[in-house]
Amino acid sequence: MATGVPQYRRPAVPAVAPPAPVGSSASRVVRYDTVTVQVRHGLEAVDILRLRRACGAVQQTAGGNAVAFLVPAGTALRWHLTGSACTPGAELLPPTDPRWIIPPSGPQPHPRPTDAWVLRSALCEAATTLTAGGLGPL
Repeated sequence: MATGVPQYRRPAVPAVAPPAPVGSSASRVVRYDTVTVQVRHGLEAVDILRLRRACGAVQQTAGGNAVAFLVPAGTALRWHLTGSACTPGAELLPPTDPRWIIPPSGPQPHPRPTDAWVLRSALCEAATTLTAGGLGPL
């Protein structure tokens, strides 16, 4: 982790109910929130998270100018990080859509979200790296 980057304690978060079976009426329940950042910042954070083996599903927005990280539902209520936005709910792309940067994979039918506090740390580190490289501020 970069020096000078503030460290945050992970708050106690209530347990999230497991995903409902596909096709049931409960499957329409919001399971994810979306943290959106600029492409350059987001791709740097993806690299950091992949090195830590902590990256969940990530998709590019429709306009192609932002990266959206799927995080657990409820994150939007307590997300405050300059240069990013967290919105409740997520519009999931089909698994074969080319806009997936890190597509859903594995035996589960639902994408794995990125831990919100690990993402926050990676975004701070990415901002520091980009600024040090002369590509910031974001």
